[in-house]
Amino acid sequence: MQIENPVLKGFNPDPSIVRVDDTYYIATSTFEWFPGVQIHESKDLVNWRLITHPLSTRTLLDMKGNKDSAGIWAPDLSYADGKFWLVYTDVKVTEGAFKDMTNYLTTAESIEGPWSDPIKLNGVGFDASLFHDDNGKKYLVQMEWDHREYRHPFNGIKLTEYSVEQRRLLPETAKIIYKGTDVKLVEGPHIYKLFGYYYLFCAEGGTVYTHQEVVARSAELFGSYETQPGDVFLTAFDSPDGELQKCGHGSLVDTPSGEWYFAHLTGRPWHRETESIRDPRGWCTLGRETAIQKVEWNEERWPYIVGGKQGSRFVEAPKGCTETKYAPTYPETDHFDSAALNINFSTLRVPFDERMGSLTEKPGNLRLFGKGSLTNEHEQSLVARRWQSFYFDAQTAVAYSPYTFQQMAGLVNYYNTGHWSMIHVTWNEINGRVIEVTQNDRGVLTSFLKDKAVKVPEHAEYVHFKAKVRKETYTYAYSFDGEQWTDIDVTLDAAILSDDYVVQSYGGFFTGAFVGMANVDYSGYELPADFDYFTYKELDK
Repeated sequence: MQIENPVLKGFNPDPSIVRVDDTYYIATSTFEWFPGVQIHESKDLVNWRLITHPLSTRTLLDMKGNKDSAGIWAPDLSYADGKFWLVYTDVKVTEGAFKDMTNYLTTAESIEGPWSDPIKLNGVGFDASLFHDDNGKKYLVQMEWDHREYRHPFNGIKLTEYSVEQRRLLPETAKIIYKGTDVKLVEGPHIYKLFGYYYLFCAEGGTVYTHQEVVARSAELFGSYETQPGDVFLTAFDSPDGELQKCGHGSLVDTPSGEWYFAHLTGRPWHRETESIRDPRGWCTLGRETAIQKVEWNEERWPYIVGGKQGSRFVEAPKGCTETKYAPTYPETDHFDSAALNINFSTLRVPFDERMGSLTEKPGNLRLFGKGSLTNEHEQSLVARRWQSFYFDAQTAVAYSPYTFQQMAGLVNYYNTGHWSMIHVTWNEINGRVIEVTQNDRGVLTSFLKDKAVKVPEHAEYVHFKAKVRKETYTYAYSFDGEQWTDIDVTLDAAILSDDYVVQSYGGFFTGAFVGMANVDYSGYELPADFDYFTYKELDK
């Protein structure tokens, strides 16, 4: 068997991997998307399935008002003392000199939960992880943020003892144990005790094409730490031809037979025919994904990536494991016959509850109540899933009777509040109920059809919409019967929905493209829209 990377396709960054007996789990960041933290499981490191979101209640996670790309940064999943431990960061301030955030700890005896009420830890810095030493003590390891304009904001890796009995950190024990290399931006720390050393794995270089992973070690937990000599552990910075880019930020796991693997963040950029692969480096519309590399140790007990520091698309699977394939977690077409949303759907900042919508008020439909605009950072009525392929069709049908241009419901492709597009039913003064296509690009709204918006026939209860994503571009179509389709003569640039485009004008650029259903009613009357089905169909190139 071979591991084919990325193993978690689409927006699944900052993997924290752990093995419990014969099962592997990976927790990944979700930022402003709710519920918080995605957890996948695998028996063989090859086949993975999404199984749970631990932060599924407002008690565990309240992100109303969070900025774009704030929220859940780099969760850490570990297992000790017969239970799972999850450390997570809720970032509230992303821009400027400060990074206001709170780190929390929750535990559960089962990966499915229930998860305990959160314990507030600190706000020292993000990317916090929990190290369980073999003497029974526990420590929080995290980057420390420095707001002072005359210092580098990434001040180093700080270690602080955690008291299980007191359910709090002991700040008097805190110490900076590692300052990183000259590449700077040291973050994403994880500590492992192996071969008589404490190994510290850290990300550096920022989560873009300069990203890398470095390793340091010490005979004592609090240091001093020596950086691995020679070449860096993992990076694709000097391998622009590689399929996997942005390699870094990850964690280590062993197999039952004693082999070692490293789960890490990666991105897969595409390029236009007119563009160099070096500048711009490319457009990762699927966001930052998760890959796995095999690790071995040299005679000096330093780790290295098998196949080269740049990471490989195909990797040897663990020896002796039995392949375990899973049934898909998402039906090609969801008819909304369940009492709960499919596990692959997410909402923005707040949970899907009776304030946002219902799966029972109109059986076989997803009802969404109109909320704020798609630029709203508090409450939106949007249910969407990740882009996980460069080529796919998405389709839905909506029953909606707007009576003002302030009401619009339909199919949306979304990156953040400043970057999205939507085909929707709305109202105008010329034809009443009409179809319009809009795009928000760097906060500038464009209505493509304007006074030529398509009139919806009186007899049409449902209007069907389709998005056709073809890697570099995507288009929309509509139908009044679900069989005869009319293409909208508007071709949209998919790059606008990528980290790489957003970072050119905005500092928060950590998520990925989503496709889904939205109902906007900024008039405040919360007009409902009923969605009959949602189809997501990946295509061959």
